[in-house]
Amino acid sequence: MTKADGMTRADSAAGASSQTLSRGIRVLEILADARQPLSIDEITTHLSVHRSIAYRLVRTLEAHGLVERDAAGRIELGAGLAALAAGVAHDLQAEALPELTATANELGMTAFLAVLDRDECVTLASVEPRHGVATVAQRPGTRHPITVGAPGKALLAQLPPESWPEGMSAALVEEIREVAVRAWAESQDEVISSLHSIAVPLSLRGRAPAAIAVVYLPNGTAAASVAERLARSAATIREALGG
Repeated sequence: MTKADGMTRADSAAGASSQTLSRGIRVLEILADARQPLSIDEITTHLSVHRSIAYRLVRTLEAHGLVERDAAGRIELGAGLAALAAGVAHDLQAEALPELTATANELGMTAFLAVLDRDECVTLASVEPRHGVATVAQRPGTRHPITVGAPGKALLAQLPPESWPEGMSAALVEEIREVAVRAWAESQDEVISSLHSIAVPLSLRGRAPAAIAVVYLPNGTAAASVAERLARSAATIREALGG
């Protein structure tokens, strides 16, 4: 087949390679969303491919340390991902981690750094309180639409309206405008049932919008006082990065 006829063998090979890469990335996303190890059959079902294809994808990811198997042979995210994640916005993570640690231990809540990725809110780093009785895990790499959850709303508040996702309700638009004015956001039962979250915008010069947030089981703590503590952390990080 010539180029004039349509797709060349090189084009076809490139397309197949892209599909394989896309499927491999999808395996990682499936494992991240599952929050627990999965069997090959479960991954196969999520991918909607033949079991042999899922098996080859997992073996390749396993060879690179991006996935690993637990004692029962089920697949989970591997330690290799941590090394990759540590390289993302390294200076931001380096400055945020001490503040996340201090905030988590002071409030007894899981504190985390979230960043904008297209129309999603992605957890970049998180710290659980040292002596928390009932803490909430917030894994780095966790993502959800920016239209839900306190950190997502804190990200939205930093964007011009023309950059907001389509189809936002009038109520959400009004809420985002309020968040922009008071400089903190709050949510309950929006991303995970029964969990409360508070977030403040972290606007840094030359960077995509970010947010500092906590997630916790409702305990009667005043949201405004939590937001004030988060705002101090955000100001410290912003000053350290010259933002």
